[in-house]
Amino acid sequence: MFKKLSLVLLLLIGFTNQINAQNLNNLKQINEVWDRFYQAFDSLDHRLMAEIHSKKLIRISGGKRIIDYDTYINNYKTTFENAKNDSLTNTISLRFFERINNDSIASERGIYKLVRIKSNSTKQTYYGKFHVLLKKEGDIWKIFMDYDSNEANSIGQKDYLKAFGLYDFDKYTSN
Repeated sequence: MFKKLSLVLLLLIGFTNQINAQNLNNLKQINEVWDRFYQAFDSLDHRLMAEIHSKKLIRISGGKRIIDYDTYINNYKTTFENAKNDSLTNTISLRFFERINNDSIASERGIYKLVRIKSNSTKQTYYGKFHVLLKKEGDIWKIFMDYDSNEANSIGQKDYLKAFGLYDFDKYTSN
């Protein structure tokens, strides 16, 4: 009886370790998407935004409207071009309170912080909650659904700091 119980425990531990290893691998691959997302904002390059989003994208902005991939990317093209013309810089960062994935889909929720600096050094900081679904297209993770809201401007630095960093994997890979 003890041998059977020990064998079952060993199998469960091995299975759990395998799931954690796959989860960690998925998180690392998904983080490549987020790294490119950051790069798109830093370089004001809408083409990078286009590459990391699925052409089947569903974008829900502020809980007020739904747009498709083409509209979303064209909006970023205009926004980024205007920012370049106005010598505006953008830096965005994400912190997470939920990261769930399997081999083909991921759900990620958290808080974003967007900092815009105008040419006169005026700095504006914006916060909001986001919920993103990513799907694998072939072997590449793509953003399939992107929802964000500033919750009537109730999200701030305190919320941002409560969430976990992009490479804070332990929260999402341990039991």
